[in-house]
Order: sequence, then C-alpha cells, then structure tokens
Amino acid sequence: MADKRIGVGVVGIGWVSHPHIDAWVKTGHCDIVALCSRSEENARAAVAQHSLTNCRVYTDYEQMLRQENLDLVDICSLNASHAEQGIAAAEAGKHVLVEKPVAMTLDELRRLDRAITTAGVKSLAGFVLHWSPYFDIVKSMIENDFFGKLYYGETGYISGRWPKWYPGYFWAKTKKEGGSAMTVAGCHAVDALRQFMPSDVDEIVCYAGNFTGQMDYDATQCVMLHFKDGTIGQITSMVEGNMPYSFNVRLHGTKGTLVQNRFYSDIMEGQTGWAEIPTIMPDTAEVTHHPFQGEMDHFVDCILHDKSPMPDVKDAVKTHEICFAAEMSALERKPIKLPLS
Repeated sequence: MADKRIGVGVVGIGWVSHPHIDAWVKTGHCDIVALCSRSEENARAAVAQHSLTNCRVYTDYEQMLRQENLDLVDICSLNASHAEQGIAAAEAGKHVLVEKPVAMTLDELRRLDRAITTAGVKSLAGFVLHWSPYFDIVKSMIENDFFGKLYYGETGYISGRWPKWYPGYFWAKTKKEGGSAMTVAGCHAVDALRQFMPSDVDEIVCYAGNFTGQMDYDATQCVMLHFKDGTIGQITSMVEGNMPYSFNVRLHGTKGTLVQNRFYSDIMEGQTGWAEIPTIMPDTAEVTHHPFQGEMDHFVDCILHDKSPMPDVKDAVKTHEICFAAEMSALERKPIKLPLS
C-alpha cells in the first residue's frame, strides 16, 4: 500500500486550490487526475499553470466522482457546497479533504459525519494551522509543562479590510456562503483553542454585532467558553473594520503564560522578563503562507499506512458545534449547552 499512487481530484478552482495542488504533487505519492470547476476555462488554466499531465477537466462534479482512478477528493469550492460535495464523495467511496467550514448547518454537519462513517473512508478537515510551526512549538511547550495546568485560553481571528484585499469577498460577505464570522473564518480560532485546551466545551455564551455593514451577517462575534474540566476560554472572530490580519493567542497556566510568541514560565529559572520564541507566526491570511504541505503529507501518510487523520470530520464536528452554538447564543441572548442535540 505504501507504494500506491493516489489519484486526487480537486473541486473548486479558486484562491486556495492552487497551493493545495502544489502540495499534493510535492508529496511524491499523488497524481492530480481531475479538476472540477463551474468554469471549464479556469480548470484548463490550472492544468496549464501547474503543468499537470493526464488530468481530466470537469464542470460536472458527479461525473468526476465516477472517474476510475480517482481515490481522493479535495473540496475547495464555495462554503455552501462543502458538505453536500463531501457527502457525495464519501458515498462514491473516495477519501475526502474538506476545506473549512466543513458544513454550514448542524443538519449538514450530521449528514456529512454519518456519510463518512458509513462509507469507511478517511477524512481530513481543512484546519491547516495544525501544521503551523508556531502551533507545534506551543503544543510542545504545553506537553513539557512550561505553563503548568492551563486554566484560561484565548484565541482570535481578527481580519479587517476584506473588500480591499480578499478576492472572495463578493461571496464571503453573503449569509449563504459566509454564514457568520465564525464559519467564514473564526472556526480556525475555535480549532486552535481546542488544540491547546482539549477538554470538551460544555457551555458557551456569545455576543455579536454587524458594526460596519461590510458583511450581510454579524461580522464580529465574541464567545466565552466553559470546559468540562472547569477551565474557561474566549474566542473572538472579527471580519470587519480597518486593520491588518492578526491571529491572537493567549494562554494562562499555573506555571506560566503565553502571549503570541512571548512567554513567561517558572521552568526558566532566573527569568526576569518575557522571552520571545523566534518562529514563523500565523500572521497573514495569504494562502501561499499556509503550511499546506504538512497537511497533505499527513493525509497521504494516513491513507498509505491506514492511520487516523487529525483533525478528521468527526473531530471537526466539535469545532463546528461551537460555531453554530455561538450564533444561536447571540440570536437567543442566552448561554447554550454543548454538545448540541
């Protein structure tokens, strides 16, 4: 199995698909055998751009799924298509990588999870920060007790000026495709806090608003979380306003504190001030900066050696439930218990 070539099909030929295609090729185990787009011209341009050979082009997704040498589907389409395309891929017996958000509603989320489980295929949710070198360092510091028992964690996806820089603004601003500040972007921050503080969340409360009118939904959401182990956290997602991109991380524990790439810890005897970690920070939304190679290498290794990918869609259910609960809480103005029924 380790010598098998994996045939990859990519659906949705836009901003994020191009670094995905490059990463699949660089794994050394994959062939891009199919591209599917609403625009045949875009798909054929991608074939030329990436010098792909023996790659078929489709405008019909169902037809692509019937291609015999297709083993894995990479879903890079618009957000509202993710779940249904993931379900169809699983039902066709294909492994599936679903870009975030993996679903836009709780019903979609449940059906996608069920389809993947029933089919017995492998899945990966597109939370690419799992392969961030900064995240690797922070998780290693947590494992090596730099901070002791974490009792408070805070993450934030703060990104303004979307009308000026984001090529997908025209669709991301809509309720259908964007959904909420959490589904369109902040789910990365939810996933991040869950990496650092892995106890399950049992209750959240959210306040939200649309303060600039840049989006057709609440573009600022602030969520307070209570974890089953008694610890607490906060997640902010803001996709409006006028500021460059920032991904915020703050962790407080019984032995130390982390703020972005600065830390203070009892483990550093004699430390008199903040110490700085020199690393690549997740400080841009530009996709060419994202660690897609680690993501694709991980998924390929799991397929070739029958391992469980992480985060798979089943894990992503917990992340998305927090996102959906946040919107419910803001609308109903009350705390929401998790998991959602």
